[in-house]
Amino acid sequence: MKTLLRSFIPHSLNTRPAEWSRAALGACLGIFLSALLSRQLFGIDVTLHLLGPIGASAVLLFAVSTGALAQPWSIIGSYLISALVALLCIQLFGNTISAASIAVCSAIVIMCICRCLHPPGAAVAISIITSKTELCALGLQVLFPVMLNAACLLITALIYNNLTLVRYPKPHARAESDTQTSTPPVHSGFNSEDLEKALDDVGAFVDVSREDLQAILHKTQANAQHRHRTDIDTARTIARGTQSLSLEHSVADAMKMLANQGGKYLSVLDGDRKVIGIISLLD
Repeated sequence: MKTLLRSFIPHSLNTRPAEWSRAALGACLGIFLSALLSRQLFGIDVTLHLLGPIGASAVLLFAVSTGALAQPWSIIGSYLISALVALLCIQLFGNTISAASIAVCSAIVIMCICRCLHPPGAAVAISIITSKTELCALGLQVLFPVMLNAACLLITALIYNNLTLVRYPKPHARAESDTQTSTPPVHSGFNSEDLEKALDDVGAFVDVSREDLQAILHKTQANAQHRHRTDIDTARTIARGTQSLSLEHSVADAMKMLANQGGKYLSVLDGDRKVIGIISLLD
């Protein structure tokens, strides 16, 4: 029971309040401009029915813009697919709960096939099906307000995110050969093929690009190696032998001492005999 209750406690965010404010202001601006333009062209009723999906998309495009679900093709493709699926389900099942459920189910499958999964797209389908007089009556012309909102929000995100020093959209991964030559080798590390296999083994949706995930894992590995080097028990190191280095010793002196005592570590002491560093031999 304790484990179940702990699962409801959210982890702390890695972002700072300044980033929260930046994302919130961007989402506000994107929603306002999209709704303002939609109201001028299609009226307030159509605008209000499509405002829910726009709000959900704004969270992704401005707050988690590096995620795979927030990229340009995700919002454009998902809105288009969901609108078309909704119109088809209306023709087959009418404006019913069954039509809405089947539309969302079908939209998710098609979005995955087309690599444009975007959760607010499902909300677009529901908004069209549940609006009998405002959106359904437009027929295929409902694509105009739907795609206008998507395009306006996307353009706002492109401009605002980059002006606020958040690179958007996420650049495509470079070729495998370029990645291997540009990324310095890491001792006992992994490559992109290992990461691909791990993602395939997981088999679940991961809202982070492969490039970001690989960079995070490399940084984690580098931090772990740095901690392993620096968190050596200096007391045990000194106890292994009376020899130590001072700032006057050379690298050659260190190598001779390590060879004589057959160890891998030597402490470096200052004038007050305090440990200020460790010299180690790595395998």
